[in-house]
Amino acid sequence: MELALLIANIQQSTVLAVAIILSSGAIGTAIGFGMLGGKFLEGAARQPEVAGMLQTRMFLVAGLLDAVSMIGVGLALFFIFANPFIGPVESSLQDNGAIQTEHAE
Repeated sequence: MELALLIANIQQSTVLAVAIILSSGAIGTAIGFGMLGGKFLEGAARQPEVAGMLQTRMFLVAGLLDAVSMIGVGLALFFIFANPFIGPVESSLQDNGAIQTEHAE
């Protein structure tokens, strides 16, 4: 019972951390896209002859902004499906004798 509660607490904290990672990535990307689009429109309005070059650079930076949020999604999926915090807890409890392992005979 103690192990189940400990693992549940770790998973609860992990879910909270994943929510923070995903929401901060989404908010940061939205702010970045807003600033990028605004600066592109300002630059294109000031110098319409370089709008094509600015558009190319804008799409390049937009791809980099998306990559940052995708890295956050990758980290979040790692923490959800391959939680690195549960293994050490189980092994330390096994070392202390709190978990009884069954040996096949």
